[in-house]
Amino acid sequence: MTALPSRQNNFDALRLIAAVSVIFSHSFLITEGTQDHEWLILLTGNQSILGLTGVFVFFAISGFLVTQSFEQTANPWHFLAKRALRIFPGLFVATMVSAFLLGPFVTTLPLGNYLSRPEPYEYVVGNTLLDQTVHELPGVSFVKNQVGSEINGSLWTLRLEFTMYLMVSGLGLLRLLTVRAAILLLALGIASLHFEMLDPLEKWGWFFQLLSDWGWLVGFFAAGMLLYNLRDTRIFDGRIALLALAGLVLSVPSREFIPLFPVFGCYLALWLALYSRLPVIPAARFGDLSYGLYIYGWPAEQAVIWLSGGHAAWWQVLLIALPAAAVLAFLSWHLVERPMLRLKPRAQQAPVGYVPAAQQV
Repeated sequence: MTALPSRQNNFDALRLIAAVSVIFSHSFLITEGTQDHEWLILLTGNQSILGLTGVFVFFAISGFLVTQSFEQTANPWHFLAKRALRIFPGLFVATMVSAFLLGPFVTTLPLGNYLSRPEPYEYVVGNTLLDQTVHELPGVSFVKNQVGSEINGSLWTLRLEFTMYLMVSGLGLLRLLTVRAAILLLALGIASLHFEMLDPLEKWGWFFQLLSDWGWLVGFFAAGMLLYNLRDTRIFDGRIALLALAGLVLSVPSREFIPLFPVFGCYLALWLALYSRLPVIPAARFGDLSYGLYIYGWPAEQAVIWLSGGHAAWWQVLLIALPAAAVLAFLSWHLVERPMLRLKPRAQQAPVGYVPAAQQV
């Protein structure tokens, strides 16, 4: 086995690209009420949007790095504490910004009436606790379309991300965080995507909705788990990457782009992150901004379309909202996320060949 490089990788750059892709795709949905004209949806024949593939890449990276994090952490409670510190502080502040800065500006209600309603407080508490049942604020509508009242349409993945952390913790405690377990989860994810076998569960209540959504994303996370468990530089080979690219291209006419993305797309993403001959992009020069971009991108776009009176085109919203979200992400990282991460339990000395756990989403 040839160990993976310990420091030189492009995870930061890849996460930034994934976050920007989500904001890009949402610019179509927010301005047009549909994503029918989004570039990847046209390229793949209505199979996927670019932002959705960005989410897939996020989960693949997370599967790789979170599995590593568990193996580096002797105490499973310390592992969960680190994961919670990564998600919840930034999320809490983002929901506060939406509910008590953005909401009061946009609402058609008098300020006193708005603040006396329970919804802003329920929005903050519920979404911080990963319950997205409250996703609108009283009197707030940014534009007249199907997502015009949606405060933050990006948050739906976060509870699924946290269920993956719980899954890793459970498998690790049972000593099942293995190649075999990752392959089984990958197969389950692919089957769920191909046959939509868990989709009928959605109508049975919130737990089954969560289970259905989990089945939809577990394959991408498991792909990262598998590649971490193999952790050998020889599997990140340019020739294999070309085969994976060919497989991904051929999955489009076969109408299997999403079901096969955990195999071909996730491998390509992690190859880009870990292939030793690629130059390392210093994407974290100003901080780890990908999470902030992800959670602030949608509200920033909604604010732009509202300020334009609903008339801005998708590219205009993108050009204004992306730098605005980047500023908010910068502030979130330096004022909230990084200070809170300093509270995490001290990690053990990382074994040789591990990717640094600090680079996790």
